[in-house]
Amino acid sequence: MVSYKFKLLLILFTIAIKAQYTDQINSNRPGSSLGAFAVGKSIVQAEFGLAFNHYSHDGYNNSTFAGGIGFMTLRWGFLFEALELTIGSKYLLGSLNSRTGPVPLISTKKGFLQNFIGLKYLIYDPYKKQRELNVYSWKANNGFKLRDLIPAVSLTLGPNISFEKKNPFPFNNVFGNLYRPIFFQNLGIPPDEEPFLHLRGVLATQSHFLGTWVFVTNFSYDRYFSIDPEIGYILTLTHTLNPYWSVYVEHQMSKSKLYSDYLFRFGFAYLYSDNIQVEATLGGSTKSTPSRILANLGVSYRLDFHEDFVSAEEIQSKSIKKEEKKLKKTLKKNSKTERKRNRKAKQN
Repeated sequence: MVSYKFKLLLILFTIAIKAQYTDQINSNRPGSSLGAFAVGKSIVQAEFGLAFNHYSHDGYNNSTFAGGIGFMTLRWGFLFEALELTIGSKYLLGSLNSRTGPVPLISTKKGFLQNFIGLKYLIYDPYKKQRELNVYSWKANNGFKLRDLIPAVSLTLGPNISFEKKNPFPFNNVFGNLYRPIFFQNLGIPPDEEPFLHLRGVLATQSHFLGTWVFVTNFSYDRYFSIDPEIGYILTLTHTLNPYWSVYVEHQMSKSKLYSDYLFRFGFAYLYSDNIQVEATLGGSTKSTPSRILANLGVSYRLDFHEDFVSAEEIQSKSIKKEEKKLKKTLKKNSKTERKRNRKAKQN
């Protein structure tokens, strides 16, 4: 009987050597970082869910915002294994409690936080060359090796499109249309306006080590062609507990002239089937301008139309084996017929 650890090793090793396409779903979730690998050619995948966010801002006299975010990302691998088209959207509906005036004002705000269309391309894949698997030693396959520090690297580029003329959340700032009561009141300063289109680039790396650990980094430059470009990074560490459950921790930093934040998240994912994953996350920020608490539930679902490449040698080998099998069947049938004839000849 194959041991549990050996089964887990085979699953992780299969993921590593195939690099792009995997027998099981390859999701960017849980967390907000992008993995280095594409979903694989002829794969269509949806990653969607609901999140709750609560903000409180000291700079706006402790004004608060609480709302729900619906998020969805569609991923399609096309042309070849290393290329992926990504379409991501986030929509926020919530209640703003403004305390910048003498009387608190409560209003409903809704709008898009993101409408991103991008292409991901795998620049470097250290797992492209298959590694030998030692079927007799778990330690040999899972011990730390220096080559495990060499990550896969990908680049994602594309525009974010703002369909709304008066976005209530310019540059993802839920307090974007409020002003500090002392310095900005009655100055006639126009509200921040996000341009119709700006560009985003993400350099992602992904390392697999010690058999059950994955480390992902994202370095991003966002909102290029706008008045408020933003730089940031995300660091995500994931640990596989068994073939079904995994946990993760994540740190994200974003910084611009108008807004900066430091977030921490943790959560888990459950592999319901080869094509379905469910996940949950809790998190928060370390600042008070604003402070932020968040939670989300999500699902990733894959439609697998992938067909493995079959070389001419493999086709020829299968054809020869088929002919050999057919020939053996014919010889066996002829031999059986010949024996019947011999028996009848002896009887006569």
